[in-house]
Amino acid sequence: MTDHPVALRLHKADNVLVALRSVSAGTRLPGGVVAAQAIPAGHKIALCDIALGKPILKYGQMIGTAIAPIPAGGHVHVQNLGMGEHKQDHAFGAAAHRLPDAEGRAEFLGYHRPSGRVGTRNYLGILTSVNCAGSVARFIAEAAQRADLLADFPNVDGIVPIVHGSGCGMSGRGEGYDTLFRTLAGYGQNANFGAILMVGLGCEVMQIPDLIDRRALKDSARFRYMMIQHEGGTAATVDKGLAVLRDLAAEANRARRAPAPARHLVLGMQCGGSDGYSGITANPALGVASDLLVRHGGTSILSETSEIYGAEHLLTSRAVDPATGRKLIDLIEWWEDYTARNFGEMDNNPSPGNKRGGLTTILEKSLGAVAKGGSAPLSGVYKFAEPITTPGFVFMDSPGYDPCSVTGQIASGANLIAFTTGRGSVSGYQPVPSIKIASNSDLWRRMHTDMDVNCGDILEGVSLEAKGHEIFELMLQTASGQPTKSEAQGFGAVEFVPWQIGAVM
Repeated sequence: MTDHPVALRLHKADNVLVALRSVSAGTRLPGGVVAAQAIPAGHKIALCDIALGKPILKYGQMIGTAIAPIPAGGHVHVQNLGMGEHKQDHAFGAAAHRLPDAEGRAEFLGYHRPSGRVGTRNYLGILTSVNCAGSVARFIAEAAQRADLLADFPNVDGIVPIVHGSGCGMSGRGEGYDTLFRTLAGYGQNANFGAILMVGLGCEVMQIPDLIDRRALKDSARFRYMMIQHEGGTAATVDKGLAVLRDLAAEANRARRAPAPARHLVLGMQCGGSDGYSGITANPALGVASDLLVRHGGTSILSETSEIYGAEHLLTSRAVDPATGRKLIDLIEWWEDYTARNFGEMDNNPSPGNKRGGLTTILEKSLGAVAKGGSAPLSGVYKFAEPITTPGFVFMDSPGYDPCSVTGQIASGANLIAFTTGRGSVSGYQPVPSIKIASNSDLWRRMHTDMDVNCGDILEGVSLEAKGHEIFELMLQTASGQPTKSEAQGFGAVEFVPWQIGAVM
């Protein structure tokens, strides 16, 4: 790639090229074809005449079928490419090969918690059980800021009110309740919180005593709770909350960063605002970093079930056993039913922005998305926000909506997020730092104040291996306290988005 080609064939079986920059009509392309029209950067170009109904291949995999005849050199996109029938061989475990242990010892400076987990940040959390407590939680945080409470506690990174739109108007049992319960419990236990104050109203469905009685939140030194109705209303709750927060800050302030092996990193991997370059540059580079982390004994989490659709066979073939692979297929089948009964379809993605970036079908997007998972064996499959207990490369069920998916990963134990983007996603996820990885150099130039890594230089000759090592080193630096671009800009106040399943009553 050092000669900067105008377009690239990703696999010898492919019948399309990917434009690496905007192509004018008449441009001669690799493979001897000539561009039949102007084609935007990141989009696909037919390498040969493709007849109606014939499969279209990218990455050596089918991304759909031609819904109209496509001439050689023609633009392949929504006007002539559709999903079509797709069947894959799940081949459970056929490609599961243990990665060699990493050479040397990779470390970061983290906060060692009594649970045995290690945090990459040391925040105070104000966690809410219900939407009705959200304003009061923010009032407490604002009162703490006005009082400059943290001036006396320099080892505390900040105060994070975790508010949401649920917790009542829902059934007290079943899938929706269980999902929210796991999410709140998971945030309460996340190693990036030095201490937690939980605030409820008192009459909601999601009762704080249930979280305590089921031992979801149990560290009395780091966890306190209060209910607005029991404390005498808003003003009384804010006054008491401020006093409690000061006690919790003193507890959290005792923590100090100390060396920890990289096996204590739990990486949530995400992609949002993807484009035609994402599956070529940023996602596979993150896959290299994910493999490095796994080789050091750490954990990396792939999610967004609706965005691996059509590429699930690439994961089931790496499952450590048939039961693990079957769990992933069960999730896919649940999603097919879930979308059907809600009058949706699995190909409602890519989004308009994805399509402008060159992605056409969910099959194509999924094939690029799974590249974030590298080549490590799939060692576990988990529900949304379920505690992850298996090290290695794992999958956690979630929607493709980025804030919701990352919320689940953090609840499952992620203490670091790596987020690839081609169009330019801006977000952050307190209490967990998020590393933003740009898929192309144009995005890097336009939005460098939001991006932490540029993978566009892969198209200019930098190897995926070298870029993966660069990302891994940045992960260690970030875990040790170096702020990400999203942290520096204060992101994280509105990105807690629990997955709401079931009826709102």
